[in-house]
Amino acid sequence: MHLTWSLLAVAFLASFGSSLLYGFNLAVVNSPAEYIKAFYNETLTERHHWIPDEHFLTILYSLTVSIFAIGGMTGALLVGKLVTKYGRKGTLVRSTVLVFIGGSLMGFSRWFRNPFMVIAGRFITGVHSGISLSVVPMYLGEIAPKNLRGFLGLVPSIHICLGVFSAQILGLSELLGKEEHWPLLLSLVLFPTLVQLMLLPWFPESPRYLLIEKGNVHATVSALKCFRKKGNIQAEVEEMQEEQRSLSSIKTLSVRRLLMDRSVRWQVLTIVVVNIGMQLSGIDAIWFYTNEIFRNAGIPEPHIQYTTVGTGAIEVLAGMLGCFTIERVGRRPLIIGGFLFMGLCCAGITVSVLLQAQFPFMSYISVGCVVGIIAGFCIGPAGVPFLITAELFKQSHRPSAYTVAGCLNWLSNFTIGFVFPFLEDATGPYCYLIFCTICWGVAAYTIWVIPETKNKTFLEISQMFATKSSVQKEEPTPNSHLKLALMNGYGSLGLHDEK
Repeated sequence: MHLTWSLLAVAFLASFGSSLLYGFNLAVVNSPAEYIKAFYNETLTERHHWIPDEHFLTILYSLTVSIFAIGGMTGALLVGKLVTKYGRKGTLVRSTVLVFIGGSLMGFSRWFRNPFMVIAGRFITGVHSGISLSVVPMYLGEIAPKNLRGFLGLVPSIHICLGVFSAQILGLSELLGKEEHWPLLLSLVLFPTLVQLMLLPWFPESPRYLLIEKGNVHATVSALKCFRKKGNIQAEVEEMQEEQRSLSSIKTLSVRRLLMDRSVRWQVLTIVVVNIGMQLSGIDAIWFYTNEIFRNAGIPEPHIQYTTVGTGAIEVLAGMLGCFTIERVGRRPLIIGGFLFMGLCCAGITVSVLLQAQFPFMSYISVGCVVGIIAGFCIGPAGVPFLITAELFKQSHRPSAYTVAGCLNWLSNFTIGFVFPFLEDATGPYCYLIFCTICWGVAAYTIWVIPETKNKTFLEISQMFATKSSVQKEEPTPNSHLKLALMNGYGSLGLHDEK
């Protein structure tokens, strides 16, 4: 099927007001780090007549960085119930209120002289990102035809890279990287969300949600007509019905039942490995502490911010490369190649930092390895784990699968954000060897376990994993079948007793 303007518009709007903010919030605290610490120092002295030491300020700043991930994990825990009750698009629209609250808290924190408004704002925007980071790929995966699912599934990862790049550009000292402007910089998340809130409600809900979970045939056909324009809508509805018949229950499984279901144990293990590996690959350490890493690599202070912006431009290009090649090369090569290259670059950072005292040119090798880690991540590992989480599970399992994946993703994100400064102090450049081992471990798991899901239906993918779990193909219930009856040329559902 062909890419329609409505599919492209929904992918852009859903990602622009959600995934872009995730990337922006990952990197936005990097450039004003010293100003935020100074603000904490000033306000604590004013309010409590106590001058905190450098160690305490480092802990407080680490909390500011990592509380975003705690909020994200909280949001991920809510995904299953929200998407079941409000739908995929409905959840995205309703969750925008969190951005307006969090962005306002951060924007007015300096005016109220309250450092905890910054921390609270980071937490609340993290809750929004925790919800949207799971819901956006779920929504796009369900509205996309199977031949475009990979392309549309990686549109959010491009926006994550654009969000990081935007934060790096706006954080330049010539723009908003000044002491008086950092609250404005943190609160800029309001504007993309406003665009999403104004335009996304005009587009339809996920057809799979409307048919399989709500049983609304007319809304399903209407949504498909909006998203497809061309193609066999009737055949696509029949494919959804086939998936519906394969479900023992159309109700969403709880997380506990998902984890106990033997038929999906390999799918669950896969999302555990790829989501933990995605965050423990070292990418968050690179994004949170880019300036500090470049400083340790010997880059002159005036050049650090421009070097950081350069890495942002490269990651956007790498994300676009992954998006436009995924339907040609498949999911597996992007994951395997991305993680192998990231592991190689992590090892390269360790070697270059150890040798830069003897060989000054090694500082440039170190910068190149940082760029390599970011490029390798954005080509595949940035977006494919979210995409395959949608592809590996049927409709009844998908919300809980995203809850599990999101919680693990954000827990790992928090761990790296909070622990990395202390890990680097304790182990120096050797800490990147830990990231190297994790990257290569995920690549090895992908080679041996994860099948290629390109251009396959959700039911076909589920049956591929069923052979690994030694579970027989599930048969439809014999008592009744939902069959397609022609209506207005598109079809509707009719309940027919089997004769």
